[in-house]
Amino acid sequence: MWSLILFCLPVWAEAASMYGEILSPNYPQAYPNYANETWHIQVPLGYGIHLYFTHLDLEPSQDCEYDFVKILSGGYVEGMLCGQKKPHAPGSRIVEEFRVPYNSLTMRFQSDFSNEERFTGFAAYYVAVDLDECMDFVDEPCSHYCNNYIGGYFCSCPPDYFLYEDNKTCGVNCSGNVFTEPTGEIASPNYPSEYPENSRCDYRVALSPGYSVVLSIHSGNFDLEPPDSNGICHDSLTIVSGKQRFGPYCGSKFPGPSEIKTSNNILDIIFQTDQGIQHRGWKIRYYGDPVTCPMSVISNSVLEPKKDRYILKDIVKVTCVEGYEIVTQRDSITSFVSSCEENGEWSNSHLSCVPVNCGDPPNVDNAQASYISELQEPLYTAAVRYECEAPYYTLENKGHAVYRCSASGEWVNEGMGTKLPKCVPVCGVPSNPIRDTGRIFGGTRAEKGNFPWQVYFNNPRASGVLISDRWVMTAAHVLEGYDKPTMYAGVINVRRDFLTQEAEKLIPEASFIHPGWKEEPAESRVDFDNDIALLKLRNPVKMGPDISPICLPGKSPEYELEEGTLGYIAGWGRKEKGKLPADLLKAQIPVVSMDKCRSVKPDGFDGSVVYVFTDNMICAGGGKDSCQGDSGGAYAIQDPLNATRYYVAGLISWGPKCGTFGLYTNVVRYLDWITETMRQHEGEEAWQE
Repeated sequence: MWSLILFCLPVWAEAASMYGEILSPNYPQAYPNYANETWHIQVPLGYGIHLYFTHLDLEPSQDCEYDFVKILSGGYVEGMLCGQKKPHAPGSRIVEEFRVPYNSLTMRFQSDFSNEERFTGFAAYYVAVDLDECMDFVDEPCSHYCNNYIGGYFCSCPPDYFLYEDNKTCGVNCSGNVFTEPTGEIASPNYPSEYPENSRCDYRVALSPGYSVVLSIHSGNFDLEPPDSNGICHDSLTIVSGKQRFGPYCGSKFPGPSEIKTSNNILDIIFQTDQGIQHRGWKIRYYGDPVTCPMSVISNSVLEPKKDRYILKDIVKVTCVEGYEIVTQRDSITSFVSSCEENGEWSNSHLSCVPVNCGDPPNVDNAQASYISELQEPLYTAAVRYECEAPYYTLENKGHAVYRCSASGEWVNEGMGTKLPKCVPVCGVPSNPIRDTGRIFGGTRAEKGNFPWQVYFNNPRASGVLISDRWVMTAAHVLEGYDKPTMYAGVINVRRDFLTQEAEKLIPEASFIHPGWKEEPAESRVDFDNDIALLKLRNPVKMGPDISPICLPGKSPEYELEEGTLGYIAGWGRKEKGKLPADLLKAQIPVVSMDKCRSVKPDGFDGSVVYVFTDNMICAGGGKDSCQGDSGGAYAIQDPLNATRYYVAGLISWGPKCGTFGLYTNVVRYLDWITETMRQHEGEEAWQE
């Protein structure tokens, strides 16, 4: 029940007040014709208005067509008054009243041109009244709890909710959760009970670098408000990982794939709800899938251990395949350790296995190496062939000329391994064949290339024979008093060749006389048994058309000499008149029986001198003979097993009388001593058998 309040002052429209009075013009006298008045009533915010009339006397008309009072509020007409009104109830003075839930309203009074009677108008009053916004609003002002107070209201939220900035809407604070464990489970708030309305939940899965997030969503664990008729989700689940975006999803069953694989270690789950219908929500499982690394770290390599799949933090040993290596600044290696890293790449993948480099083929004296493989570089599997400088050198071991670059980085031959081939001089082959015959004692001149093995001894005057590029053989008696004689190779004419410097000087390094040689005074010597010696040269002598060795005999029966076998002798010894020739002289003589040599008596023989004859000597000659100055030269015979070459059957040793028969050291009897001496002082075989 409202009570009457009288006011003495008028209330103006623009002033917000708790109460006021509005009277028609001239009240309580009759109001004039053509009246048109408007009043704007305003009370403080948070209040409604109670408007009531205590007197109402206007010209009556159908639908208040003539004179009227109109009340408007909130854009709507609250009432239209005309005629006369009496109090609503006994004891009350209120004839009409209005209650509006707004803090402002408008009153408009209008009269027409005439009144048939005297009408006194109206008297109205208004007061500000407290609103119960929580009850009076058609739409609820708060999403959850509304609390009214005089002049206003405020909203509040249930436990675990918070009030948004609009001060009306409540939501759940479900953001900021970060999941870092390798596996886990995430669910909507209150799951499996209904999720809260008006909420936005942000969840983040942040795994260690090197893992990508994988989500597993079972269809039965998903229940959100279905989309509207336009397919729009009002409650939605959205998944974002880097540039990948999945959703938004909604509905009673999960519409996406049962497993979502991302390519990132960070994933955001965004759950949004409105204030409409709520459902059970959702539950998601996640795990980290480690990055995978390629099945190969670098090319031309193998991995240990072998796996079908390599993942983050896997460690392998990388080994180059055979024939490949890793070249570093300091060294070369064949293996290293590598680990699968966060970016899906292998550590140390900048290294590379390259073919083993054997370097240029080693130099071999008197030989050239040339590639015989498609690969023309000194890399693994490349092959080269060594070829000796023909026709003066040949391979010591036939068929062992091809070497391949091996996985060990060395040039290897199938039969000899890493031992290099050796080019040895071709023996016993004159560059200029010996054709004519003649007497050496007063014999004919030899031509260049007839006897390329011949060595000229200048001091003492004698000869020697090349049997390799570093060894000269001569008679033992030549070296008596001369352990390092002056020697030359390639000499034909001692005057001309020295003058033109065509002769090559040989410098001896050491001399070796057969241990069976007996030292005796030269003028009284009668025993020339074991008359053989060797000289080792300081440096190998280069072979050519004028210088090459003679072959040594073999031990087979074919090398046992028979009477009548012809052989060549050559030298710069005395001729018939005792002169020393400048030219190299040659002669061809046969092998004869030892009795021939025994039968010759030296000039002035008185029977008191007895010479020693042994099986270590060969008797040859007969009208053609060697003489003083020829000692140490070769008695060269055509090889019975190879007619293209000559071997040294004997060394010019001694003779009873020049021009008859001579004695020659039988070289075949000394083969063991010769080979052993050369092995001992050279370290390996240095002769051509």
